[in-house]
Amino acid sequence: MILTDTHTHLYSEQFNDDIDAVIQKGIDKGITRFFLPNIDSTSIEGMLKLGTDYPDNCFPMMGLHPTSVGENYKEELALMQELLNKQDFCAIGEIGIDLYWDKTFLSQQQDAFRTQINWAKEQNLPFVIHCRDAFDEIFEILDDLNDDKMRGIFHCFTGTIEQANHIINYGGFKIGIGGVVTFKNSGLDKVVEQIDMKHLVLETDSPYLAPTPHRGKRNESSYLLGIAEKVADIYNRPIEDVAAVTTENSKEVFGF
Repeated sequence: MILTDTHTHLYSEQFNDDIDAVIQKGIDKGITRFFLPNIDSTSIEGMLKLGTDYPDNCFPMMGLHPTSVGENYKEELALMQELLNKQDFCAIGEIGIDLYWDKTFLSQQQDAFRTQINWAKEQNLPFVIHCRDAFDEIFEILDDLNDDKMRGIFHCFTGTIEQANHIINYGGFKIGIGGVVTFKNSGLDKVVEQIDMKHLVLETDSPYLAPTPHRGKRNESSYLLGIAEKVADIYNRPIEDVAAVTTENSKEVFGF
């Protein structure tokens, strides 16, 4: 059984003391593919080191996270673009719009999002979308830029079935399901049961959003097993089926 964590920040300082053990623990549980989204210029070094240390398991992306978009966002984007032109990455990410914390830089977030989607198209790469309190703003840009080159993952989905169907109708996106699906009162399980599993991938977003029964603690990729078990319960299917389908879906997105 092979599971794929399509979104994990294993380079986070929260793993500084035990990263090798954390990765091995995941591998021992069947999670052998770890996709690493970038945040900003400060996260690049640690992320790339994991890609070098674990070339068969850890796959870095490159992009500017919306909460890191500020007055100097064009300088940050210039650095991301320079790196994209120098070496290979599995995706552009994570990118998007976040209006939960601060709406001050909405126009800059929108510009950064559009810019990085166009990079993805130019380089024939998928892109991984961060959306928080911003479905309408995200959809406005995706609807405008939609074509057959647009593909990726809608990370940490917590929306409605109508929003899920909007994503599915683009044709090239998978929906990332993480620890929130295990939360007792999230209601996400009721949405997921209405979505064909062929549209889903699994993720942890570690070290954030640990699933039940680890909620409130540091999340890690090995906890993907608990998320897979919850999804298996929702569909009333063996966990082996969930692992096979969602990993195949991840291969469809990333191309390997």
